[in-house]
Amino acid sequence: MSSGYSSLEEDAEDFFFTARTSFFKRAPQGKPRAGQQDVEKEKETHNYLSKEEIQEKIHKYNLAVTDKLKMTLNPNGTYTGFIKVQMELCKPPQASPSAGRPAPGNGGCMNTLHISSTNTVGEVIEALLKKFLVTESPAKFALYKRCYREDQVYACKLSDREHPLYLRLAAGPRTDTLSFVLREHEIGEWEAFSLPELQNFLRILDKEEDEQLYNLKRRYTAYRQKLEAALSEVWKPG
Repeated sequence: MSSGYSSLEEDAEDFFFTARTSFFKRAPQGKPRAGQQDVEKEKETHNYLSKEEIQEKIHKYNLAVTDKLKMTLNPNGTYTGFIKVQMELCKPPQASPSAGRPAPGNGGCMNTLHISSTNTVGEVIEALLKKFLVTESPAKFALYKRCYREDQVYACKLSDREHPLYLRLAAGPRTDTLSFVLREHEIGEWEAFSLPELQNFLRILDKEEDEQLYNLKRRYTAYRQKLEAALSEVWKPG
């Protein structure tokens, strides 16, 4: 399937659309992998880069571009550019009955999106689903950052608040160094949730456990009081 071009900054007509509306991972067992360390480093760097540093990165990025998909720095310090997202879906997502084209299925297709540095992972996912007129909730999908280092591949699930264009800028334009993949969450797969979400689940479970334990103790306390009252009636001196 040929590559599709989409934009988060254009109207929805003719496959252009607007999303209207940084990787949290499970607690690592032992030493973090190299890909995970890189993600955390990039997140920290993103928070402190000056406009001049961003300008220098964009200049070097554009020099390395071979497909004319360059980045543009805006006067306010934000910037726009392109990312490519591979659609790796286990099954065709449920599309709107009025859809004029089928949703991508297994095997996937490559989509090129024109986005801003302010666009988040959540907005990118929504935009991709909107392009294919998919009616399923964006919460069923996740965007992954696939890194290639030293002949090894690291697939890192990104949180909804990550900024894909910055990750693209930091890694450079080569997709054999970094690429983005859209996947569906596996039902029952805890890895599909971020660390804060998993911690929230635990808090909910702890609260429910405390409530059930309280109700159980109260019920058996009442039962014991009734039993003791009944026994006192039976053994009451004549």
